[in-house]
Amino acid sequence: MRLPLLALLAAGPAHGYELKQALEKLLGAAYPQPNVGQIYVTLGRLEKSGLIEGEDVAQSTRPNKRIYRLTDAGREAVRAWFEEPTDEPRVRDEFFMKLAIAPQTGLADQIALINKQRRQYLNTMRELSRLAAAEDRDNRVAQLLIEGAMLHLQADLDWLERCQEELE
Repeated sequence: MRLPLLALLAAGPAHGYELKQALEKLLGAAYPQPNVGQIYVTLGRLEKSGLIEGEDVAQSTRPNKRIYRLTDAGREAVRAWFEEPTDEPRVRDEFFMKLAIAPQTGLADQIALINKQRRQYLNTMRELSRLAAAEDRDNRVAQLLIEGAMLHLQADLDWLERCQEELE
């Protein structure tokens, strides 16, 4: 959450709720909705680390709000984040760990685990299809997020099929 918030602040000063709304609008309903409390905790940490600076702004009918701005160090952190490729190997997959350990426990059948996981992936695929249909067609970022998630799910389904062929 910290680097996406920094990146949003690169566009200009904002308060926590504006950042929450910006993330929701950008990513759509398929992406887990950020918790506003988590956003404010993260902003506090970013401020303490010198990546952003906050300023209290008085409001006539409401409590003061805190507006955050990116510092030079924060801008550099965002640049470095964009420069680094994302490395998320799937070798620490929790399902695979269950599949590998199940025979040694006598508590779960590998094929039953595969079938249960397949149902989960298919349910998630259906939910993503509903989200794609409901999402604003002009929000290309949200549509691409949903499409990427569906492609990953299809690859996971193909992999489950391969596992089942090997283990039967």
